[in-house]
Amino acid sequence: MSGLSWPSETQPTASGRLVVVNDFLDQVEAGADVAHLYFLALAGALVIPDMCGALESPDGNATGQRYRAWFDEHVAPLHQTHDGSPFLSGDDCYRFRCSLLHQGTSQHPDSGFSRIMFIEPGTTTNVFHMCILNDALNIEVRLFCLEVVNAARVWTQQMQGTEPYDTNFNAFVRRYPNGLLPYIGGVPVIS
Repeated sequence: MSGLSWPSETQPTASGRLVVVNDFLDQVEAGADVAHLYFLALAGALVIPDMCGALESPDGNATGQRYRAWFDEHVAPLHQTHDGSPFLSGDDCYRFRCSLLHQGTSQHPDSGFSRIMFIEPGTTTNVFHMCILNDALNIEVRLFCLEVVNAARVWTQQMQGTEPYDTNFNAFVRRYPNGLLPYIGGVPVIS
């Protein structure tokens, strides 16, 4: 995959804090936009509301309720039906997330749709994004992943310097390009 590069170092912000959330977001974005690794990008995008909900929660834990609330506030408003409701609500996205990540299916028995279908870009001259055909929700996978990533980037900028985000951030998984002493040194690790 020529042209694909991953961040080699985590860059400090002006305040000296590391923006490690961007490492994860960069990789989800690269999977969707550069490498065309749509399964991996979609799985990563579906995890983002969990991570963000946990980072802003008092106990630092993800829950279905926090997932739904974060998605409804930051992603769902991007696409509204003619009556003002979102095409994909936090509730339906959470159900899809659970079905895909835990059972490997795009169908959830309690979903408002018979299935959710992610269309790969460039396969047709039409763009099927946030539209319902018959009783299935059609979403363009690349656009969806990029929308979730961009929502998280905006949210992250707003949350830095606030509590409980800053406290939870200290435990957030990150990439250590030179190892994590005293455990291992000289090789990149994620921990």
